[in-house]
Amino acid sequence: MSDTRTAVPGAASEHAANVVTITINDVPKTIHRGNQKVEDLKKLGGVPLADELEQLINGKLTPLADDGRVTIKGEEVFVSHPKDSGSSHPVDWHCEGSHR
Repeated sequence: MSDTRTAVPGAASEHAANVVTITINDVPKTIHRGNQKVEDLKKLGGVPLADELEQLINGKLTPLADDGRVTIKGEEVFVSHPKDSGSSHPVDWHCEGSHR
């Protein structure tokens, strides 16, 4: 059986332009830009579906709904942790290193 597909000029570079890097739990991951399901981000990052996924937005961790979607543009940062029974509050994120 032969492959009848033909290459579309510029398709490879267009595809590469639509693939961006995000970070999930300090690990860079590549993904297509655009609207993505939170569930798919968890799978990509190896995050258990039962865990909470939060996005770093303007220095604050913002919880994402399990059935929600996120618009990926590139360079987004996500952090996961087990869900707890308490309410979730945005946390200030300090990039200077750990403080004890």
